[in-house]
Amino acid sequence: MPTGVDRREVLQGVAAAGVAGVMGPGPSPGPAGTRQVAPALFVSHGSPMTALDADDYPQALKRFGDGVSAVKALVVVSAHWETDARVHVTAMAAPPLVYDFYGFPEEMYRLRYAPPGAPSLAEDVVARLSAAGVPAVADGERGLDHGVWVPLRHAFPEARVPVLQVALPADATPAQVARMGEALRPLRSEGVLLMGSGGVVHNLRRVNFRNKLASAEPWAAEFDAWVAGKLAARDFLGLQSWMDAPNARVAHPSAEHWLPIYFVLGAALPEDRITPVFEGFHHGTLSMRSFALRA
Repeated sequence: MPTGVDRREVLQGVAAAGVAGVMGPGPSPGPAGTRQVAPALFVSHGSPMTALDADDYPQALKRFGDGVSAVKALVVVSAHWETDARVHVTAMAAPPLVYDFYGFPEEMYRLRYAPPGAPSLAEDVVARLSAAGVPAVADGERGLDHGVWVPLRHAFPEARVPVLQVALPADATPAQVARMGEALRPLRSEGVLLMGSGGVVHNLRRVNFRNKLASAEPWAAEFDAWVAGKLAARDFLGLQSWMDAPNARVAHPSAEHWLPIYFVLGAALPEDRITPVFEGFHHGTLSMRSFALRA
């Protein structure tokens, strides 16, 4: 890069050209000229400290990223951003990072991840969501929270693929979040990877912070197994009745880390295969179960 040129100025120029200009005309044709469909991905992002890890979980995310080709952009719904009235969509050419965690080692606040944004795609996402009955608006100020950048630093470490984040509606229902995924599902055929970032089990009051490798608590393992069974059976509608699951209120005292799974399931295609990305627990109660939908 020429001396004196700020990287974010470069990214702003790149992103302003639009996603098509950044990544080319679209995903490469597959066999017999068919277009490759981008996956949809759900990640349980766990503690922000996973950003510094190099164990089996980040390695699994890296393997997933290495196995994905011809992705034009990433559209992510994270547990850590909820907006009232209208769903906000990041629309900055060079979105900053949001360090939305407190009391962590200073090294965490020095971590960088600088993908370009996708303002033109943000406009498209806003239009598609609004047309589906989910009022949405472009947001030119908000950056990417750790539910986005922590897993993406492992999956796509080179930060070349444009990223935008979509907020959860405040007090959303599973059906509302699934509708968001359904509205954006056609983007997968244009090479846009749709991602939900949350947690299959997330109760910070029950976390064993002293032991990352602690065995899963029985109540957490039971809820996680219920989710795994529903996914294996493709019972996506049954997953919407999650409050009827064993230990649901303990697994999720609040719903924000659970809801992003419906964004991914709403984006499912009939021909999708559900493929595991990672299975296991951190700190005894954080299920790190992550999976992809691949056509």
